[in-house]
Amino acid sequence: MTTDFTSLNLRDELVQTVTALGYTEPTAIQAAMIPVMLTGADVIGQAQTGTGKTAAFALPILHNYKPNRKPQALVLAPTRELALQVAEAMLAYGRLLKVHVLPVYGGQPYAPQISQLKRGVDVVVGTPGRIMDLMERKVLDLSDVKTVVLDEADEMLNMGFIESVEAILASTPTERQTALFSATLPARIRALANRFMRDPQSVSVKRATMTVQATEQRYYLVHESDKLNALTNLFEMESMTSVLVFARTRAETTHLASELSVRGFPAEALNGDLEQNARERILGRFRANTLKVLVATDVAARGLDIDDISHVINYQLPDDPEVYVHRIGRTGRAGKTGIAMSFFTPREKRRQRDIEGFTKQKLTLAKLPTQEDIFKRREEQLLEQMKVWLARGRSKRERAMAEQLVAEGHDPLDIAAAALKLSRANEKQRPVAEVAVVAESRYEPRERSFGRDRSQVRGRRDSSSRESSSGRLSHEAGMIRLKMNTGKYHGVRPNDVVGMIAFHADIPGNTIGKIRIEDKHTLVDIPEQFVDKALAGNGKYRIGKHKFALERA
Repeated sequence: MTTDFTSLNLRDELVQTVTALGYTEPTAIQAAMIPVMLTGADVIGQAQTGTGKTAAFALPILHNYKPNRKPQALVLAPTRELALQVAEAMLAYGRLLKVHVLPVYGGQPYAPQISQLKRGVDVVVGTPGRIMDLMERKVLDLSDVKTVVLDEADEMLNMGFIESVEAILASTPTERQTALFSATLPARIRALANRFMRDPQSVSVKRATMTVQATEQRYYLVHESDKLNALTNLFEMESMTSVLVFARTRAETTHLASELSVRGFPAEALNGDLEQNARERILGRFRANTLKVLVATDVAARGLDIDDISHVINYQLPDDPEVYVHRIGRTGRAGKTGIAMSFFTPREKRRQRDIEGFTKQKLTLAKLPTQEDIFKRREEQLLEQMKVWLARGRSKRERAMAEQLVAEGHDPLDIAAAALKLSRANEKQRPVAEVAVVAESRYEPRERSFGRDRSQVRGRRDSSSRESSSGRLSHEAGMIRLKMNTGKYHGVRPNDVVGMIAFHADIPGNTIGKIRIEDKHTLVDIPEQFVDKALAGNGKYRIGKHKFALERA
């Protein structure tokens, strides 16, 4: 039996809006979640990204909306990208209701957000850190909140926000409705639900199909520093019609898209910094194949529904195997075959095992092309182009020029060779990028947690360590040791350190090095190029109720 939105007893304005947006049937999570939320019951929704869960909680909130100058609903999200996406969706669904939705997140000035709060908003969507800051400034009043949504609760746990989430929930009315969404339900999330939710009903949507039969899955062994070169060399060798490349952060998508464009492979970044109009323009060009390469974060790629993606490339691996499945599921659609390529560094053997165990499929180890392979491919492409033009017979002026040269005594073969030489002149501007070979014997399993070796987290030192007895100097080349003024006494955990610094400083979490947690302080290694950004984040860092600052150790 099929269900449509008219059968869910939603307000006419909402049904009219979702119909105008092109939605006819609710997804599984929407059909199961909306009726439960409309009763006012607490609910736990276990669903991964891309299942339509935003509408599953947004539509019930909007159904119960009544004009008021205080927030009636609060949505907590782990990242600014997701907060923006949720806010935009709620504005779109509630346009006929003229609902006021305010996204709040770090990295933006306080003044505009405070000004809008004072004028009055109906729904606040934000990251836990900025929500806490606005509460402490006494400008965000949650006393009238009727519904709280925790979106991607497991990600908020992974990023070290769970103490802030608990503090925010404790500041809302006890009679509120609470909806928790999470792809997984670890013990800490279950404990959160037990503490703050009242007899929650559970709604679970089946995971994505674990086997992607129409997708060829390859992986390449490559050092982190060689990934860009490896990617451009693959672009030269592979016949790619449309490519979706996944990176971890907004900054990385922008940098990678820029570097690819400079190297002759026009690319655009898809991330949370884009206005909706710009996002739609980029996606329109990608669908029309006028843009072949799109570099995206997982959050920004949500809702991306394009059947003609020939290649998905995991430039940086996701932490969760289920996210890997969701990524590569964007190719090999509509009866077509697709190719998924993943870059593994020598320290990521465990992730390969996790993915293979989860998908019940083996990944195929592939070799990166050599310089000789690429030179040969370039020559083959040139000869193919020559044959096409010879078949077309549309080179009359050029033939006349060749005849003139023959008349002047030049050998026809010499003329042809010189013409080919001229046509290849631009190749000098495209030297083949060098990539160091990673021997499979060096591809050893080393347990990692959130981008760092567990041995580093435990404070083990390598036999070649140059660390001083005081522990204030990093033993890793290119790393700078910073000190934060909280430690074991304050309940600091490695997850918290990585989550806070990566999020507020906007640096890749997997680049953060050794973490040593002492009783009242913590030492953390940061790549030299990110030190200024890490120090600039001072004033934003918080673990639970404790604010911390970074300084050079």
